[in-house]
Amino acid sequence: MLCRTLCALAVTVLAALTAIPVAAQNLFEPVILVNEQAVTRYELQQRARMLTLFRAPGDPNRLAREQLIEERIKLDAARISGIVLDDDAVRAGMEEFAGRANMSGEQFVQALAGEGVSESTFREFVRAGITWREVTRARFASRVSVSDSDLERATLALTGGSSVRVLLSEIILPVNSLEDAEEKQALAAGIAESTSESEFAAAARRHSAAPSAAQGGRMNWVQLSDLPPGLRQVILTLGPGEVSDPLPIDGALALFYLRDIEETSVATPEYSAIEYAAYYIPGGRSAQALQRAAQVRAQVDVCDDLYGVALGQPPEVLERGSKAPEEIPADIAAELARLDPGESSANITRANGQTLVFLMLCGRSPKLDGEQPTVEDLSNFIRNQRIESFANSYLEQLRAEARIVEK
Repeated sequence: MLCRTLCALAVTVLAALTAIPVAAQNLFEPVILVNEQAVTRYELQQRARMLTLFRAPGDPNRLAREQLIEERIKLDAARISGIVLDDDAVRAGMEEFAGRANMSGEQFVQALAGEGVSESTFREFVRAGITWREVTRARFASRVSVSDSDLERATLALTGGSSVRVLLSEIILPVNSLEDAEEKQALAAGIAESTSESEFAAAARRHSAAPSAAQGGRMNWVQLSDLPPGLRQVILTLGPGEVSDPLPIDGALALFYLRDIEETSVATPEYSAIEYAAYYIPGGRSAQALQRAAQVRAQVDVCDDLYGVALGQPPEVLERGSKAPEEIPADIAAELARLDPGESSANITRANGQTLVFLMLCGRSPKLDGEQPTVEDLSNFIRNQRIESFANSYLEQLRAEARIVEK
């Protein structure tokens, strides 16, 4: 009797002892081999969990698998090239990524940990991205050249030495939270691969928060010199039919499709300051708020008229000032570029879409002795855009050559 009891107890204990290691072993066993580099079940689960928190579009499990395979390929290329990041570079990358959600790196890590995602999962995600950037710079920087004609055309356009106007389409993707940030980044990256105006227009109608969405994002002709300085440089790297990389603006990501560009020898002025007024209307883009904006538009001809509109209301409902072009928020600067003095728009919101901005251009002050952008800065910008194009082709080649075994 005692023997049977002990034997039964031994079997029970043995089963309990063996069950735990098997579970742990299954969790950390390789499920994919990429050029002999393992991807474990744990990594897949963690990445899928992180992508779910980021609300990345599509199946998070499939996307996690694709990302981890691609990252192993990138890291293998880095190993062959002898490129290894130090911890400081990775930490800086984590801080930069967290900053997109208006968090510090520590706050971002804590937020992920609260949802079951380890710091190492986030760290390796960032490490792979930065490492790949270093690989592509090392491999392609020497192959990329920027000609004198490239620089001359860009410099003339940026400084008003020639008149350049562009025909753009736009997509504005609002980013409202940490979870929203990665989803919109993934969506924007997909849109940036658009190969035709019709494809970009379809994405604009489906996803864009800009008033131009109903027109497929189509904007009217705009002088390049009226665009924000950073956006000018981006547009100058595009050819007709190309899409910009996603551009971070206040609370959103923006993409631009270049439909056409025209250049003449007639110079357009540069401005040292732009004066504008913003009247804030509660309700966002609700019918009531838009009706109020229409009422205001009918009451004003110049910016001074807005003081009468705001009379008796809290001072913060009306802001008016003069700023250098580079100091103006990108979305407001882009909107002002469409306006002449005395014209207004109600296309922008604040407070996560809860406040409608009635924006009015008061005037522009010409720049008399404007500073030219440095040749080095402009050359580096154009060069980086071309390196990225090489990098995408290189990754496709590496993926085709990789030995990928899924278990």
